[in-house]
Amino acid sequence: MPHAATPITEILVAADGWRDEPGSETTIQRAIAAAAEAADADIADTEVAVMLTDDSTMRTLNLDWRGVDKPTNVLSFPAETKAAPRKGGPPRMLGDIAIAYETVRREADDAHTPFDHHLSHLAVHGFLHLIGYDHETDDDAEKMEALEQDILALLGIPNPYAERMD
Repeated sequence: MPHAATPITEILVAADGWRDEPGSETTIQRAIAAAAEAADADIADTEVAVMLTDDSTMRTLNLDWRGVDKPTNVLSFPAETKAAPRKGGPPRMLGDIAIAYETVRREADDAHTPFDHHLSHLAVHGFLHLIGYDHETDDDAEKMEALEQDILALLGIPNPYAERMD
């Protein structure tokens, strides 16, 4: 049964390119709220931090954390502790998500997809990683992609994995 909680989502705009995309913060809040509603996870009294950054910073993060020397669209950093929050204490941190502006813009343009649709997909994808989903095996990837599609459909966004007939 899905939980009706939505994590507190703090967003840090750390790169100028994002300022050219008004509404990005609202798009991310909405996407994470939809993912939280649809996911079967214990996310009551939790918090997520999202950093809207650039390719340069993302390249550094990707190299430092994954050993890959290139930028990527989204990275997730799940919190190491899964302890329950204390009654009346601060929210439990689920983790951090970083999203790179230039890569997101390029991918959206290349796919002829509205920027906010692609950003929503990446926010959902990043959030699902924070709550334990991954795509390391074909079965895991199928489960994660199916959940992403369901969440995006709730937001009125078409399946990003469908073959495009452009």
